[in-house]
Amino acid sequence: MNFALPDDLIALQARVRKFIANEIVPMESDPRQTPHGPSASLREALVAKARANGLLTPHASREMGGLGLTHVAKAVIFEEAAYSPLGPTAMNIHAPDEGNIHLLEAVATEAQKDRWLRPLVQGQIRSCFAMTEPAPGAGSDPSMLMTTAVRDGDDYLINGRKWLITGAEGASFAIIMARTEDGNATMFLTDTDQPGFILERMMDSLDTCFTGGHCVLRFENLRVPASHVLGEVGKGFRYAQVRLAPARLTHCMRWLGQARRAHEVACTYASQRESFGKRLGEHQGVGFMLADNEMDLLTTRLAIWHCAWILDQGERGNFESSMAKVISSEGIWRVIDRSVQILGGQGVTSEAIVDRIFRDARGFRIYDGPNEVHRMSLARKIVSRMEGGAL
Repeated sequence: MNFALPDDLIALQARVRKFIANEIVPMESDPRQTPHGPSASLREALVAKARANGLLTPHASREMGGLGLTHVAKAVIFEEAAYSPLGPTAMNIHAPDEGNIHLLEAVATEAQKDRWLRPLVQGQIRSCFAMTEPAPGAGSDPSMLMTTAVRDGDDYLINGRKWLITGAEGASFAIIMARTEDGNATMFLTDTDQPGFILERMMDSLDTCFTGGHCVLRFENLRVPASHVLGEVGKGFRYAQVRLAPARLTHCMRWLGQARRAHEVACTYASQRESFGKRLGEHQGVGFMLADNEMDLLTTRLAIWHCAWILDQGERGNFESSMAKVISSEGIWRVIDRSVQILGGQGVTSEAIVDRIFRDARGFRIYDGPNEVHRMSLARKIVSRMEGGAL
């Protein structure tokens, strides 16, 4: 693997870094932020800034108006964008839209792309991905899917309940995972203003960075035309893998940017604050934490870049993305937690942005599959390879 970045990517990295620092960081105190993420008006203002700077939806294909970034390029650019909690929203690379864009580009028909993908790439609308269900439905185990889709003439009638659906409030359309009559999972596209698509409530959560929050949805005889099936009937779980492996990795990329921001805030404080006759960072206890932060950031970045390189080779990368997810979520958490400790009282107040990053980042060890599930999956694959005679 060649770790040298091409000149055009270095130039783009510098553009994004300047954009975030000059235009997005100053908006972090904007009052239009809510407990359920940036308001619609704030999101529109942020997106307008990225559009004006030619940095909107850079991961989309050039055909769709993006920059056609490789996975390695996304690793570089997404980290820079997420230096501010508002950066991914501004550049239209936040979950779930980022993953949905990737999925639709790979699977959707031309008619579906015209109707939903193009305005999504242009930042005109938002979307959500409805798979997770309350017990006894699908969670970490997708085979427990209970939402049903029954054929009715040229349509399907969808019934079921979903929760923890990120971005559902204010989303223009949803991708719904439901079990069809063949017993397999199928993905459906639907506008959210249809009869039978019911947003029950918003769920309060630790994080406040996702526009549209996390919601509970209910489907009551939601009628979806057969032409709105995403891909082929019965292949929903296969398409989920098309989405989840890259989207899991982009989570890692974004949270790395947040951890780097927390670390830099802590470094600045430790270099200026004096205690017991010397700067805080000169005390061994604090200095060791700063050093550990640097090592965790480097380890996380290398894990992400390695997995991104695997995906760029055309491999599925599920094994590597699971490892990267666990390494990243636990590494960035240690960095952010140490940064809070170094900042002392300021670390647990809104005086510094680190407390916000701390609250936003805690869910990462759960999002896109709890780390324990990833470890279980990794262990099974390792044992299976050993049974085959080699690692």
